[in-house]
Amino acid sequence: MYQAHSVTELRQYVQHWKEHGQSIALIPTMGNLHAGHMSLISKGQSLCDRSLCSIFVNPMQFGANEDFNHYPRTLDDDLAKLAASGCDLVYLPTASELYPEGLGRISQVLVTDLTEHYEGAHRPGHFTGVATVVLKLFNIVKPDISVFGKKDYQQYRVISKMVTDFNLDVQIIGQETTREASGLATSSRNQYLDEEQTRKAAMIYQTLRDTAEQISAGERDYLEMERRAVTRLQGAGFETDYFTICSAETLLPASQQDRDLVILVTAGLGATRLLDNIEISLW
Repeated sequence: MYQAHSVTELRQYVQHWKEHGQSIALIPTMGNLHAGHMSLISKGQSLCDRSLCSIFVNPMQFGANEDFNHYPRTLDDDLAKLAASGCDLVYLPTASELYPEGLGRISQVLVTDLTEHYEGAHRPGHFTGVATVVLKLFNIVKPDISVFGKKDYQQYRVISKMVTDFNLDVQIIGQETTREASGLATSSRNQYLDEEQTRKAAMIYQTLRDTAEQISAGERDYLEMERRAVTRLQGAGFETDYFTICSAETLLPASQQDRDLVILVTAGLGATRLLDNIEISLW
């Protein structure tokens, strides 16, 4: 597995592959890789000749109350996992490489409509940071596809809209959420749960599934269903910022006319805030 630390070095590998007619899958990450990330690598490998993973803890997407310095960094373990997976190249830029004039002077990408609610409201500026660094990576690599996990569903939709709005020549692939045997979505945040919290956290997906089954069975009082779900989770000790039945495309509250839905939820246990979702098709 090759490593690149600069844009110039990275582009040498990419140019060589393109000259030989090879397609490229880009998987952007912040490291601390787990089974969910590895499924993104595998998906990219199944669709393209070459797989490229970036590891960059992006300071632009951290808010004032989020500790950038304490984000888990496990580079040696990450590199071992990527090498074992058959990943072709890992890009390891520094902040000074991607933001040479500092965060205060970099042009920023604001994706409209999808970023004002849910995680956008809870973490102001977060999606601007995500969209900006992803656009930079797309311009540096010029991949054929890029794979994003649907666990972070709002992020997946934000990146998809950015690609559409700016006519970017890359296909965004949404990868289904990797789950533990209990149904808990695989996440870097799970490492902060104790044994009892891990057991309890399975209720998040159970609640999503139960609500999805009610919708599939014909129930359409979405506000009442959201209320019941929040009551259930809070009664079990979760703190819920939102449990919302949305249009899968716009992420606006679902109407009776919407046929493709997604339920978005955040549920906190102690200091750990967990995200999950479930898609529903009514076609």
